[in-house]
Amino acid sequence: MPSFTHFLGTVLRSIASGLAPQKASPRNPPRGTTPRGSNPRGTTSRPTTSRTSTPRTTTTRPAPPPSDATRTVEIDSRTLGHQKLAYAPHADARPDPGEVVWTWVPYEENDGRGKDRPMLVLARLSATTVLGIQLTSKAHPDDRGALELGPGPWDPAGRASWVRLDRLFRVTDAGMRREGAALDAPTYARVAKALQQRYRF
Repeated sequence: MPSFTHFLGTVLRSIASGLAPQKASPRNPPRGTTPRGSNPRGTTSRPTTSRTSTPRTTTTRPAPPPSDATRTVEIDSRTLGHQKLAYAPHADARPDPGEVVWTWVPYEENDGRGKDRPMLVLARLSATTVLGIQLTSKAHPDDRGALELGPGPWDPAGRASWVRLDRLFRVTDAGMRREGAALDAPTYARVAKALQQRYRF
């Protein structure tokens, strides 16, 4: 028969083995725990990377100039001589003084670039060309080279417009688009008076 000492040693070893921590098998993890790198839903997890979003920049390219035959040209007032500025808009296919049309306008740098802008027709220079000045929505409150017109149908946004008195243009009939807009007679008279004082037409 086993001795009492042998029996006691067996009991102590059994108790000791029950108190020792058990190592979890990689294939059978303890309940409630998830192995590192795995997804609790059973799908493959992807590493999280920080992405820096780069805002898109929209570059507005200047409108290309039209052909030489239809190009709007800035002219020197000294080459014009006497000009009769008379308000005479008519609902026909021909641009008339007092009407606002759209045409390509060269930049002040005169480097071949330009932009599509509204233009006030002042007078007719020939059978196919008119004298015009450009309109802008940029305010010029202290600029003696500009005159405020207020809003008009040529600007769909309803912004106030200014007319640039310091730049004169020769515009061809073929190089403009008629938009059906026109100044009222008193506003045109105010523009004409400012131009006559400036250039001594």
